[in-house]
Amino acid sequence: MSQILSEVLAANAEYVANFGDKGQLALPPARHFAILTCMDARLDPAKYAGLSEGDAHVIRNAGGRASDDAIRSLVISYKLLGTREWFVIHHTDCGMELFSNEIMGNLLASSLKTATIDANGWHDSGVGEGSGEGRYIQWLTIPQREQSVVEDVKRIRNHPLVPNDIPIYGYIYDCKTGRLVEVPEATEAGRSA
Repeated sequence: MSQILSEVLAANAEYVANFGDKGQLALPPARHFAILTCMDARLDPAKYAGLSEGDAHVIRNAGGRASDDAIRSLVISYKLLGTREWFVIHHTDCGMELFSNEIMGNLLASSLKTATIDANGWHDSGVGEGSGEGRYIQWLTIPQREQSVVEDVKRIRNHPLVPNDIPIYGYIYDCKTGRLVEVPEATEAGRSA
């Protein structure tokens, strides 16, 4: 058993010991909202948005982007579980700002091992087999942070499965301060009708 696996299972045992009445939480989120945000380990939506278990849906992916799967989750969140407001929250110092589709495709074509980055850019070990399949994926990188929030809010707002009465707010989480900073153009684009 790996050390990480042992730590996770030990933490889970402690969590179970103090689980209390959490098994009685309702399926729909109690505060009726959802957050789409990045998977970055520095972001803790429960803390920065004041959430307790059962309060809200939190959908996470690389960059907090409005991918087809993220929109699928938001639509389910609304249609079947009653969320009435949505947040799109990107963040400063995001790894998705550090590469392009072309860079990722080339790195994966070189090898499937973990790449490294330094002042001269990304480097791949070239060890082992690679695959050109990465060149056919839209990685949803972030060339400009504020604009990506606007684009994601607009993509969600204009999706044919998203009702126009759901407000969608656009924010950037500042990794240095913990503050949520509104992107006014995004929030304006996400206004409910």
